[in-house]
Amino acid sequence: MKGIILAGGSGTRLYPTTLSISKQLLPVYDKPMIYYPMSMLMLAGVRDILIISTPNDIHNFESLFEDGSSLGLNIKYAVQKEPKGLPQAFTIGEEFIGKDSVCLLLGDNIFYGGGMRKRLIDAKEKAENGVATIFGHYVQDPERFGIAEFDSDYRVLSVEEKPENPKSNYAVTGMYFFDNHCIEFAKKCVPSKRGETEIIDIIKQYLASNSLTIDILGRGFTWFDTGTHDSLTDASNFVKMIEQHQGIQLSCLEEISYINHWINKEQLIKRAVLMGKSAYGKHLMNVAEGKITY
Repeated sequence: MKGIILAGGSGTRLYPTTLSISKQLLPVYDKPMIYYPMSMLMLAGVRDILIISTPNDIHNFESLFEDGSSLGLNIKYAVQKEPKGLPQAFTIGEEFIGKDSVCLLLGDNIFYGGGMRKRLIDAKEKAENGVATIFGHYVQDPERFGIAEFDSDYRVLSVEEKPENPKSNYAVTGMYFFDNHCIEFAKKCVPSKRGETEIIDIIKQYLASNSLTIDILGRGFTWFDTGTHDSLTDASNFVKMIEQHQGIQLSCLEEISYINHWINKEQLIKRAVLMGKSAYGKHLMNVAEGKITY
């Protein structure tokens, strides 16, 4: 499986903070926003990752991650000249994806919950066997989101983009596990009234082909779409609370890589030293010294 993080867009809802920097590079408490979706791919066991961003911002991501080898990853980069919708990620990344399945994550989505790794690995295995997985989360304002309707057996009945009369309160989050058909499905998408193609149209094609499942992130799971100042602040406060209360680091990329045996102890210590006296660096050193129990 390949992974794609879509880190484009103009971030106008976060102006003036995003006038000179990509919103996916803004801090969510103590680390760049993009660390959080990156950690989901890594927990799923995905090492080949494509970051798509704007012509102005792509170089900042290259500076942050380079080729990904220090994290045990293989990171590539591509430019989205102008935002034409989420399905564009699959056409831009067509050569990168090749004949593989793919997980697309939006760069401003943050997930947290116990047992997340298992859910991600299950979704990956399904995609590799031709079944797509979307993740649903309860929201109080469903008219603002893509909404999934499903029955008592969690069979998806319908999906709608920002419906006036929502059939459920479960939003489709910004994490999608697809097989290789997503590329041809993306090419069939036509722009909506807002002038962009919609990811819901790809999901509908999986639904029509009877190859779609939904995983409901219920009690104990948290999802943030950090596209506004309020949601960005809420996410930062949440991360701060978890990290300070539990004495851990959320979405610690080097730690995940070390647990996955993608980097060794020497490489981990090198990264810890690079991070200096920050809480992040101290945590990495604690991991290297075996002070963290899993």
